[in-house]
Amino acid sequence: MQSSLVVQLQDTLEGFVTTEARLAVTVVLLTAAAVTALLLAPRVVRTVHRVTRDRVLANERVPVQVSEFDWGLPVTGVVRTLQFAVLIGCVLAVLVVWGFADVALLAVSTMAATVPRIVQLLTTISIVAGALIGIDVLEARLDEYAAESDAINQHQKGIVFRILQLAVLGAAVVGSLTVWGVNLGGLLVGAGFLGIVIGTAARTTIGSLIAGFVLMFSRPFELGDWVEIDGEEGIVSDITVINTRIRTAGGEVVVIPNERVANATVSNRTRLGQLRLSVDVGVDYAADLERAESVVADALADVSEIEANPPPQVVPKSLGDSAVVLECRFWIDHPSAPKRALGTAAVVREVKTALDEAGIKIPYPQRELSGRAETGGFRVAEGNERTATEVAVANGSDDD
Repeated sequence: MQSSLVVQLQDTLEGFVTTEARLAVTVVLLTAAAVTALLLAPRVVRTVHRVTRDRVLANERVPVQVSEFDWGLPVTGVVRTLQFAVLIGCVLAVLVVWGFADVALLAVSTMAATVPRIVQLLTTISIVAGALIGIDVLEARLDEYAAESDAINQHQKGIVFRILQLAVLGAAVVGSLTVWGVNLGGLLVGAGFLGIVIGTAARTTIGSLIAGFVLMFSRPFELGDWVEIDGEEGIVSDITVINTRIRTAGGEVVVIPNERVANATVSNRTRLGQLRLSVDVGVDYAADLERAESVVADALADVSEIEANPPPQVVPKSLGDSAVVLECRFWIDHPSAPKRALGTAAVVREVKTALDEAGIKIPYPQRELSGRAETGGFRVAEGNERTATEVAVANGSDDD
């Protein structure tokens, strides 16, 4: 049916044999093409565009990215495409009118051979554009979910978005290759061998990558937490799928592979919002222990750098070589290395001052010296100029 119409149209156009008739038909064709391309096509496209846009924006389920899309871009592209098609049709008709039907048929054959490639190109562009819009929509939905839920933090949201982004882009690439007729079987086989080689050569990196996903969902710590990981202490400054970075109190940045983090003991000192610290102080054996505990407890109550609730505690810890050791237990809020240092220093100052004012001695390490019974021992006589150490050395020489 279509071929018969084309033949009839060709016969009609070739029927004009005189120059005057051909000129008249050419003028009519050019006028019709100009009116169609410059007046009718833009109006029809803009009307369809306006109706479509109003219906889309009226839908409350439309994502924000679609609502903010530049709706003028599709209109311009469609109008220019229609104008180009009208121009091509007019040129072909004029060629037929003036007896160049062979040239017109050759042009049509060439365009017919090019059309599939153009369709493939347009399809590829559409797939890529759809993938980009889909990524924006996924990011918006993920942001909304992360803002409304405590089940995912910003770090996890970033990693999940990257995974979804790679998945969408991978699907777009596969779809584009399929449109162009690329054999995906061979690519998959090659990718499989490449994956085996990379997996063998980068076992540690892949192990850290898997450990990074485990840490992401187990959440032993987050950005800004004060942690100790395998002996390294500091503030978590960055978490990636490969490694974890912590900033120490000395200003150093320590990079720890996630594989090592997953197998190490992790101490999170920030998670509960409070941290208990302790300072040991020794009092003389001759001191009243209960009074010493009371003095130290009162001193701790006056320290502003530590928390009043839970209240600090003073507990006898051990019987040392030279003193009874009291353990001062106290808490700090919003723990950090500087707050720990300030709290500990304040406790040491207050406890030392309180014990001095109460007359309770903080003894130095003491040692007892004695001589052998066979040599009669030794004693320091009053007025003797020799010190106990000299006597001990002298007795030692006699023993030899």
